[in-house]
Amino acid sequence: MAYKDVYESWQKDPEAFWMDAAEAIDWDQAPSKALTDKGDNLYEWFADAKVNTCYNAVDRHVEAGRGDQTAIIYDSPITHTKREISYFELRNRVAMLAGALRAKGIEKGDRVIIYMPMVPEALEAMLACARLGAVHSVVFGGFAANELAVRIDDAKPKAIIAASCGLEPGRVVHYKPLLDGAIDLADHKPDFTVVLQREQEVAQLIEGRDYNWHGFQYGVEPAECVPVEGNHPAYILYTSGTTGQPKGVIRHTAGQLVALNWTMKNIYNVQQGDVFWAASDVGWVVGHSYICYGPLIHGNTTIVFEGKPVGTPDAGTFWRVIQEHNVTSFFTAPTAFRAVKREDPKGEYVKKYDLSCLKQVFLAGERADPDTITWAQNQLNVPIVDHWWQTETGYAIAANPLGIEELPTKLGSPAVPMPGYDVQILDEGGHPMPPGELGAIAIKLPLPPGTLPNLWNAEDRFKKSYLTAFPGFYETGDAGMKDEDGYLYIMARTDDVINVAGHRLSTGGMEEVLAGHPDVAECAVIGVTDQLKGQMPVGFLCLNAGADRDNADVVKEVVKLVREKIGPVAAFKLAVVVDRLPKTRSGKILRGTMVNIADNTPYKMPATIDDPAILDEIKVALQTIGYAKD
Repeated sequence: MAYKDVYESWQKDPEAFWMDAAEAIDWDQAPSKALTDKGDNLYEWFADAKVNTCYNAVDRHVEAGRGDQTAIIYDSPITHTKREISYFELRNRVAMLAGALRAKGIEKGDRVIIYMPMVPEALEAMLACARLGAVHSVVFGGFAANELAVRIDDAKPKAIIAASCGLEPGRVVHYKPLLDGAIDLADHKPDFTVVLQREQEVAQLIEGRDYNWHGFQYGVEPAECVPVEGNHPAYILYTSGTTGQPKGVIRHTAGQLVALNWTMKNIYNVQQGDVFWAASDVGWVVGHSYICYGPLIHGNTTIVFEGKPVGTPDAGTFWRVIQEHNVTSFFTAPTAFRAVKREDPKGEYVKKYDLSCLKQVFLAGERADPDTITWAQNQLNVPIVDHWWQTETGYAIAANPLGIEELPTKLGSPAVPMPGYDVQILDEGGHPMPPGELGAIAIKLPLPPGTLPNLWNAEDRFKKSYLTAFPGFYETGDAGMKDEDGYLYIMARTDDVINVAGHRLSTGGMEEVLAGHPDVAECAVIGVTDQLKGQMPVGFLCLNAGADRDNADVVKEVVKLVREKIGPVAAFKLAVVVDRLPKTRSGKILRGTMVNIADNTPYKMPATIDDPAILDEIKVALQTIGYAKD
């Protein structure tokens, strides 16, 4: 079947489509129907089923005779460590950890916070919770104590599983003092914590509350898998909210199993046994869906990578891992490729490795600018797929479904909506926009299985955040357009569409032009307040390593380019060269914070910022062009 046929078969009978996909899952009790309409725009999938995530991700592969296959490859260029864990070994390790948690009182429905670096034990902790029907909430390792405390008070965990430290190139991140500080700050106190002691730092344990990961498991009975209802929460994942209060996105058990399993073959084009690598972190949704659950449910080998795209040790790290571990499908963020491209614009490192195993590359997390895609296409000679999704959806809303049919690539577009998603472009009044017109991107309800059914203990906030702007639709918060062929273009967050003298302009469109300049490695455009025109665009440019150019000349050239490609209507006259852009740890550029700095409006330091010191550099750069005045 071609993509068009698959999408139409979903449109014709959505419930039959997903019931068919559900046959690939091992149920304790199969669902009697796909969708439950709870009224008031709330829906649940496979609610009356009984199933266990850990059984589907681990045990069933062992029982099918594939226990010797590698489940997890751990590759840490920071610690110079590599090891492999088979499905058989993974089942035993997870069952023992789950048994130890159960012996300490963890049972179905209890919450457990996981605060760990990129080590296999992080996946084992997630799977051990799933084995018992406990609800995990992974908090990015190294998160500030006050931010962790907010999540402790919201999730109210019975236990916290942590590591003594995390590792960045050249430094140790001390997790235990942050954990202790968070527990002191939080009103809710966990019953106990489990700490994985790493060789690089042994943490001080508090007697009676803290347990050593290894000692904690001695002499316990391994735990069996506990079947849970299809609508039982598998996890809570906190995503930043506009109010500064994080939103706890819930993922239901059965919907996640069915949807993620479906995507592995149909989108990512991998067969059982293939090696799949998502170079992300378990703190992000990509880590949940495509480091832990998706690959293991589908019976793939997944890679847990503790390193960076550059600097551990060089810009060839990605290619080394792909060659060494025989990676078929690779998934990373555009920002990671931009970092590699900046260090190695001519692809000298790519040539050092045999990448014949690699069949396709997927990018998500930020808009993949055409320049980065073209660079990757030229270097790797495989399909480079920009696909678009959100923490809330858990997997791709739009993609090029390589496992069904490879569609033509259109630079700047994440291709077409996936089955389950009826994506529409709406004006402010909720009316459909014609092809080529910029509007708000909304998805007709119900959303497909595996997407968020609600927020943790915050139903009113869920409705207000996602369901009220366009009745009957989920509001994505992104702005964009569709072309005549139904390809989507995600141009900016709705907040990043700027209004210049009455013209609605996409900052993403301008960034696309700037990124096309041969000396520009990375860029961002924000809208700053202007007395006359309402808003004016300002560009920030990071130049390629070795670009021996006068900054003023590059600025002049990009201003001219925007004028030529978008027109004088963009009023693009100001750009500055900076060493780096402020980002979250997952690679999203903090444009909203940059706007606050430029306009001198108060802002809260983003919890997920990679390096707060960059904001001072941005302020200095803005002052050189007359903004961010003290």
